[in-house]
Amino acid sequence: MIDFKNIFNIKSEADFETCALQVFNFQFNNNKIYRSFCDLLFKHPADVKTIRDIPFLPIHFFKTHAIISNKATTQTIFTSSGTTGSRVSKHHVTDLSIYKESFTKGFQQFYGSIDDYVILALLPSYLEREGSSLIYMVNDLIKGSNHKESGFYLHNISELTQTIETLEAKGRKTLLIGVSFALLDLIETHQFKLNHTIVMETGGMKGRRKELIREELHDILKSGFSVDTIHSEYGMTELLSQGYSKGNGLFNCPPWMRILVRETEDPLSIQDFGKTGGINVIDLANVNSCSFIATQDLGRSYKDGSFEVIGRFDNSDIRGCNLMVL
Repeated sequence: MIDFKNIFNIKSEADFETCALQVFNFQFNNNKIYRSFCDLLFKHPADVKTIRDIPFLPIHFFKTHAIISNKATTQTIFTSSGTTGSRVSKHHVTDLSIYKESFTKGFQQFYGSIDDYVILALLPSYLEREGSSLIYMVNDLIKGSNHKESGFYLHNISELTQTIETLEAKGRKTLLIGVSFALLDLIETHQFKLNHTIVMETGGMKGRRKELIREELHDILKSGFSVDTIHSEYGMTELLSQGYSKGNGLFNCPPWMRILVRETEDPLSIQDFGKTGGINVIDLANVNSCSFIATQDLGRSYKDGSFEVIGRFDNSDIRGCNLMVL
Protein backbone atom coordinates (compact mmCIF):
# COMPACT_ATOMS: atom_id res chain seq x y z
CA MET A 1 0.00 0.00 0.00
CA ILE A 2 1.27 3.46 -0.90
CA ASP A 3 2.05 5.89 1.90
CA PHE A 4 0.46 9.03 0.48
CA LYS A 5 2.51 11.25 2.77
CA ASN A 6 5.71 10.19 0.99
CA ILE A 7 4.41 11.70 -2.24
CA PHE A 8 4.51 15.20 -0.76
CA ASN A 9 7.78 14.66 1.13
CA ILE A 10 10.03 14.06 -1.89
CA LYS A 11 13.41 15.76 -1.39
CA SER A 12 15.56 14.36 -4.20
CA GLU A 13 15.53 12.64 -7.58
CA ALA A 14 16.22 9.35 -5.81
CA ASP A 15 13.15 9.90 -3.62
CA PHE A 16 11.06 10.67 -6.71
CA GLU A 17 12.24 7.61 -8.61
CA THR A 18 11.59 5.33 -5.62
CA CYS A 19 8.10 6.75 -5.09
CA ALA A 20 7.26 6.67 -8.81
CA LEU A 21 8.21 3.01 -9.10
CA GLN A 22 6.12 2.22 -6.01
CA VAL A 23 3.14 4.02 -7.54
CA PHE A 24 3.64 2.18 -10.83
CA ASN A 25 3.57 -1.18 -9.07
CA PHE A 26 0.49 -0.15 -7.10
CA GLN A 27 -1.39 1.01 -10.20
CA PHE A 28 -0.30 -2.00 -12.26
CA ASN A 29 -1.86 -4.25 -9.63
CA ASN A 30 -4.96 -2.16 -8.85
CA ASN A 31 -5.97 -0.32 -12.03
CA LYS A 32 -7.62 -2.71 -14.48
CA ILE A 33 -7.45 -0.35 -17.45
CA TYR A 34 -3.80 0.53 -16.87
CA ARG A 35 -2.92 -3.13 -16.28
CA SER A 36 -4.55 -4.10 -19.58
CA PHE A 37 -2.61 -1.36 -21.36
CA CYS A 38 0.68 -2.56 -19.83
CA ASP A 39 -0.18 -6.14 -20.78
CA LEU A 40 -0.63 -5.09 -24.42
CA LEU A 41 2.86 -3.59 -24.32
CA PHE A 42 4.30 -6.61 -22.47
CA LYS A 43 5.49 -4.21 -19.75
CA HIS A 44 5.32 -5.62 -16.24
CA PRO A 45 6.98 -4.62 -12.95
CA ALA A 46 9.93 -6.94 -13.62
CA ASP A 47 10.61 -4.98 -16.83
CA VAL A 48 10.43 -1.55 -15.19
CA LYS A 49 13.68 -0.53 -13.51
CA THR A 50 13.60 3.26 -13.98
CA ILE A 51 10.93 5.89 -14.65
CA ARG A 52 11.92 5.86 -18.34
CA ASP A 53 10.68 2.25 -18.52
CA ILE A 54 7.19 3.07 -17.22
CA PRO A 55 4.36 2.91 -19.80
CA PHE A 56 2.39 6.16 -20.19
CA LEU A 57 -1.35 5.81 -20.65
CA PRO A 58 -2.68 7.88 -23.60
CA ILE A 59 -4.80 10.68 -22.18
CA HIS A 60 -7.66 9.70 -24.50
CA PHE A 61 -8.46 6.81 -22.14
CA PHE A 62 -9.96 9.34 -19.70
CA LYS A 63 -12.64 9.95 -22.34
CA THR A 64 -13.56 6.30 -22.74
CA HIS A 65 -12.93 4.59 -19.38
CA ALA A 66 -13.13 5.22 -15.64
CA ILE A 67 -9.46 5.32 -14.65
CA ILE A 68 -9.44 4.27 -10.99
CA SER A 69 -6.78 2.50 -8.91
CA ASN A 70 -8.76 1.61 -5.82
CA LYS A 71 -12.20 0.48 -4.72
CA ALA A 72 -13.03 3.60 -2.73
CA THR A 73 -16.16 5.61 -3.46
CA THR A 74 -15.71 8.39 -6.00
CA GLN A 75 -16.00 11.74 -4.22
CA THR A 76 -16.25 13.80 -7.39
CA ILE A 77 -15.76 13.58 -11.13
CA PHE A 78 -13.85 16.40 -12.78
CA THR A 79 -14.74 16.90 -16.45
CA SER A 80 -13.03 18.68 -19.30
CA SER A 81 -14.67 21.29 -21.48
CA GLY A 82 -15.81 20.13 -24.90
CA THR A 83 -17.77 21.17 -27.92
CA THR A 84 -21.42 20.14 -28.19
CA GLY A 85 -21.65 16.42 -28.82
CA SER A 86 -17.96 15.75 -28.18
CA ARG A 87 -16.80 13.23 -25.64
CA VAL A 88 -15.19 14.83 -22.58
CA SER A 89 -12.51 13.55 -20.23
CA LYS A 90 -13.66 12.40 -16.81
CA HIS A 91 -11.30 12.19 -13.85
CA HIS A 92 -12.79 10.07 -11.07
CA VAL A 93 -11.36 11.38 -7.78
CA THR A 94 -11.70 9.17 -4.72
CA ASP A 95 -9.79 11.41 -2.30
CA LEU A 96 -10.17 15.17 -2.72
CA SER A 97 -7.80 15.79 0.19
CA ILE A 98 -4.90 14.65 -2.02
CA TYR A 99 -5.89 17.14 -4.72
CA LYS A 100 -6.17 19.92 -2.14
CA GLU A 101 -2.78 19.10 -0.64
CA SER A 102 -1.24 19.00 -4.11
CA PHE A 103 -2.47 22.37 -5.36
CA THR A 104 -1.97 24.05 -1.97
CA LYS A 105 1.63 22.91 -1.54
CA GLY A 106 2.33 23.49 -5.24
CA PHE A 107 1.12 27.09 -5.05
CA GLN A 108 3.06 27.72 -1.84
CA GLN A 109 6.26 26.39 -3.39
CA PHE A 110 6.15 28.84 -6.29
CA TYR A 111 4.35 31.84 -4.78
CA GLY A 112 4.52 31.59 -1.00
CA SER A 113 1.64 31.77 1.45
CA ILE A 114 -1.82 31.95 -0.13
CA ASP A 115 -3.07 34.46 2.44
CA ASP A 116 -0.48 36.97 1.21
CA TYR A 117 -2.57 37.48 -1.93
CA VAL A 118 -5.90 38.90 -2.94
CA ILE A 119 -7.01 36.40 -5.60
CA LEU A 120 -9.16 37.63 -8.48
CA ALA A 121 -10.46 34.94 -10.84
CA LEU A 122 -11.61 35.73 -14.37
CA LEU A 123 -12.66 32.28 -15.59
CA PRO A 124 -16.02 32.67 -17.35
CA SER A 125 -15.85 29.59 -19.59
CA TYR A 126 -15.11 27.42 -16.56
CA LEU A 127 -17.72 29.01 -14.30
CA GLU A 128 -20.38 28.46 -16.95
CA ARG A 129 -20.15 24.67 -16.69
CA GLU A 130 -19.94 22.09 -13.91
CA GLY A 131 -17.10 19.76 -13.03
CA SER A 132 -14.08 22.04 -13.56
CA SER A 133 -11.04 21.05 -11.49
CA LEU A 134 -9.61 24.54 -12.07
CA ILE A 135 -12.68 26.17 -10.49
CA TYR A 136 -12.41 23.80 -7.53
CA MET A 137 -8.76 24.76 -7.04
CA VAL A 138 -9.21 28.50 -7.46
CA ASN A 139 -12.27 28.52 -5.21
CA ASP A 140 -10.23 26.88 -2.47
CA LEU A 141 -7.37 29.35 -2.99
CA ILE A 142 -9.84 32.24 -2.76
CA LYS A 143 -11.10 30.89 0.56
CA GLY A 144 -7.52 30.41 1.75
CA SER A 145 -6.55 33.95 0.79
CA ASN A 146 -8.88 35.22 3.50
CA HIS A 147 -9.34 38.62 1.84
CA LYS A 148 -12.80 40.07 1.32
CA GLU A 149 -11.84 41.36 -2.15
CA SER A 150 -10.95 37.87 -3.40
CA GLY A 151 -13.51 36.24 -5.64
CA PHE A 152 -14.76 35.19 -9.08
CA TYR A 153 -15.79 37.59 -11.80
CA LEU A 154 -18.04 36.60 -14.69
CA HIS A 155 -19.65 39.45 -16.62
CA ASN A 156 -18.99 42.20 -14.05
CA ILE A 157 -15.86 43.48 -15.81
CA SER A 158 -16.30 47.07 -14.63
CA GLU A 159 -16.38 45.88 -11.01
CA LEU A 160 -13.23 43.83 -11.58
CA THR A 161 -11.48 46.81 -13.14
CA GLN A 162 -12.37 49.00 -10.19
CA THR A 163 -11.22 46.33 -7.72
CA ILE A 164 -7.86 45.98 -9.45
CA GLU A 165 -7.33 49.74 -9.50
CA THR A 166 -8.26 50.06 -5.82
CA LEU A 167 -5.92 47.25 -4.80
CA GLU A 168 -3.12 48.78 -6.88
CA ALA A 169 -3.63 52.16 -5.22
CA LYS A 170 -3.35 50.47 -1.82
CA GLY A 171 -0.25 48.51 -2.87
CA ARG A 172 -1.97 45.20 -2.17
CA LYS A 173 -0.34 42.00 -3.39
CA THR A 174 -2.77 40.55 -5.94
CA LEU A 175 -3.03 37.53 -8.24
CA LEU A 176 -5.28 37.91 -11.29
CA ILE A 177 -5.84 34.47 -12.79
CA GLY A 178 -7.80 34.27 -16.01
CA VAL A 179 -8.52 32.34 -19.16
CA SER A 180 -6.77 33.92 -22.14
CA PHE A 181 -9.77 35.27 -24.05
CA ALA A 182 -11.22 36.90 -20.91
CA LEU A 183 -7.94 38.65 -20.10
CA LEU A 184 -7.87 39.99 -23.66
CA ASP A 185 -11.47 41.19 -23.26
CA LEU A 186 -10.47 42.96 -20.05
CA ILE A 187 -7.58 44.95 -21.52
CA GLU A 188 -9.76 46.00 -24.45
CA THR A 189 -12.00 47.84 -21.99
CA HIS A 190 -9.28 49.41 -19.84
CA GLN A 191 -5.56 50.15 -19.99
CA PHE A 192 -3.87 49.08 -16.76
CA LYS A 193 -0.56 49.99 -15.17
CA LEU A 194 0.11 47.25 -12.63
CA ASN A 195 2.89 47.25 -10.07
CA HIS A 196 1.52 44.93 -7.38
CA THR A 197 -0.47 42.41 -9.44
CA ILE A 198 0.63 39.09 -10.93
CA VAL A 199 -1.28 38.28 -14.13
CA MET A 200 -1.58 34.53 -14.71
CA GLU A 201 -3.17 33.02 -17.82
CA THR A 202 -4.52 29.49 -17.81
CA GLY A 203 -4.48 29.16 -21.60
CA GLY A 204 -7.20 28.57 -24.14
CA MET A 205 -9.45 30.75 -26.23
CA LYS A 206 -12.32 28.24 -25.83
CA GLY A 207 -13.57 29.09 -29.31
CA ARG A 208 -14.18 32.72 -28.32
CA ARG A 209 -11.17 34.16 -30.17
CA LYS A 210 -8.52 33.22 -32.69
CA GLU A 211 -5.83 31.04 -31.14
CA LEU A 212 -2.50 32.80 -30.63
CA ILE A 213 0.96 31.43 -29.98
CA ARG A 214 2.04 31.99 -26.40
CA GLU A 215 4.61 34.69 -27.24
CA GLU A 216 2.07 36.75 -29.17
CA LEU A 217 -0.56 36.37 -26.45
CA HIS A 218 1.88 37.39 -23.73
CA ASP A 219 3.12 40.41 -25.68
CA ILE A 220 -0.46 41.68 -26.01
CA LEU A 221 -1.21 41.03 -22.33
CA LYS A 222 2.05 42.62 -21.14
CA SER A 223 1.19 45.75 -23.11
CA GLY A 224 -2.41 45.86 -21.90
CA PHE A 225 -1.54 45.38 -18.23
CA SER A 226 1.77 47.29 -18.40
CA VAL A 227 3.70 44.43 -16.78
CA ASP A 228 7.06 42.89 -17.61
CA THR A 229 5.93 39.26 -17.44
CA ILE A 230 2.81 37.12 -17.75
CA HIS A 231 2.66 34.02 -15.59
CA SER A 232 1.08 30.75 -16.75
CA GLU A 233 -0.41 27.64 -15.18
CA TYR A 234 -0.06 24.20 -16.79
CA GLY A 235 -2.79 21.88 -15.65
CA MET A 236 -5.57 19.72 -17.01
CA THR A 237 -8.61 17.74 -15.93
CA GLU A 238 -6.62 14.51 -15.91
CA LEU A 239 -3.98 15.84 -13.50
CA LEU A 240 -4.13 16.71 -9.80
CA SER A 241 -0.93 18.79 -9.94
CA GLN A 242 0.08 21.94 -11.81
CA GLY A 243 3.22 23.37 -13.34
CA TYR A 244 3.84 27.12 -13.23
CA SER A 245 5.74 29.57 -15.41
CA LYS A 246 6.77 32.98 -14.11
CA GLY A 247 6.97 34.53 -17.52
CA ASN A 248 9.99 33.15 -19.38
CA GLY A 249 8.06 30.48 -21.27
CA LEU A 250 9.52 27.75 -19.07
CA PHE A 251 7.36 25.82 -16.62
CA ASN A 252 8.53 24.15 -13.44
CA CYS A 253 6.92 21.30 -11.52
CA PRO A 254 6.44 20.61 -7.81
CA PRO A 255 8.65 17.79 -6.44
CA TRP A 256 5.99 15.10 -6.99
CA MET A 257 5.53 15.88 -10.71
CA ARG A 258 7.86 15.34 -13.69
CA ILE A 259 7.77 15.86 -17.45
CA LEU A 260 9.33 13.41 -19.89
CA VAL A 261 9.13 13.94 -23.65
CA ARG A 262 8.43 11.02 -25.98
CA GLU A 263 9.46 10.68 -29.59
CA THR A 264 6.70 11.61 -32.02
CA GLU A 265 7.33 8.67 -34.36
CA ASP A 266 8.04 6.14 -31.61
CA PRO A 267 5.74 7.00 -28.69
CA LEU A 268 7.27 4.31 -26.45
CA SER A 269 10.71 5.96 -26.54
CA ILE A 270 11.76 8.93 -24.41
CA GLN A 271 13.53 11.87 -26.08
CA ASP A 272 16.78 13.42 -24.89
CA PHE A 273 16.63 16.78 -23.11
CA GLY A 274 15.99 19.74 -25.37
CA LYS A 275 14.37 17.79 -28.20
CA THR A 276 10.76 18.32 -29.27
CA GLY A 277 8.20 15.57 -28.75
CA GLY A 278 5.00 14.60 -27.00
CA ILE A 279 4.71 15.57 -23.35
CA ASN A 280 4.42 12.70 -20.89
CA VAL A 281 3.48 13.63 -17.33
CA ILE A 282 4.26 11.80 -14.11
CA ASP A 283 1.88 13.15 -11.49
CA LEU A 284 2.20 11.17 -8.27
CA ALA A 285 -0.82 12.99 -6.81
CA ASN A 286 -2.79 10.87 -9.30
CA VAL A 287 -2.07 7.83 -7.15
CA ASN A 288 -5.76 6.82 -7.14
CA SER A 289 -6.23 7.14 -10.92
CA CYS A 290 -3.17 6.98 -13.19
CA SER A 291 0.08 8.84 -12.53
CA PHE A 292 1.63 8.20 -15.94
CA ILE A 293 -0.09 10.06 -18.78
CA ALA A 294 0.85 10.65 -22.41
CA THR A 295 -0.72 14.03 -23.25
CA GLN A 296 -1.50 15.53 -26.65
CA ASP A 297 0.82 18.49 -26.02
CA LEU A 298 4.13 19.03 -27.79
CA GLY A 299 7.07 20.38 -25.86
CA ARG A 300 10.64 20.07 -24.64
CA SER A 301 12.10 19.16 -21.26
CA TYR A 302 15.42 20.28 -19.81
CA LYS A 303 18.02 18.92 -17.40
CA ASP A 304 17.06 21.38 -14.66
CA GLY A 305 13.53 19.93 -14.57
CA SER A 306 11.89 22.79 -16.46
CA PHE A 307 9.83 22.31 -19.61
CA GLU A 308 8.11 24.32 -22.32
CA VAL A 309 4.90 23.75 -24.23
CA ILE A 310 5.08 24.57 -27.92
CA GLY A 311 1.76 23.34 -29.24
CA ARG A 312 -0.43 20.31 -29.74
CA PHE A 313 -0.47 17.37 -32.10
CA ASP A 314 -2.55 17.90 -35.24
CA ASN A 315 -5.74 15.85 -35.13
CA SER A 316 -4.92 15.15 -31.50
CA ASP A 317 -8.13 13.23 -30.85
CA ILE A 318 -7.02 10.72 -33.47
CA ARG A 319 -3.35 10.56 -32.55
CA GLY A 320 -4.25 10.09 -28.91
CA CYS A 321 -5.53 6.66 -29.90
CA ASN A 322 -2.30 5.49 -31.52
CA LEU A 323 -1.18 3.39 -28.59
CA MET A 324 -4.61 1.80 -28.23
CA VAL A 325 -4.07 -0.34 -31.32
CA LEU A 326 -0.81 -1.91 -30.16
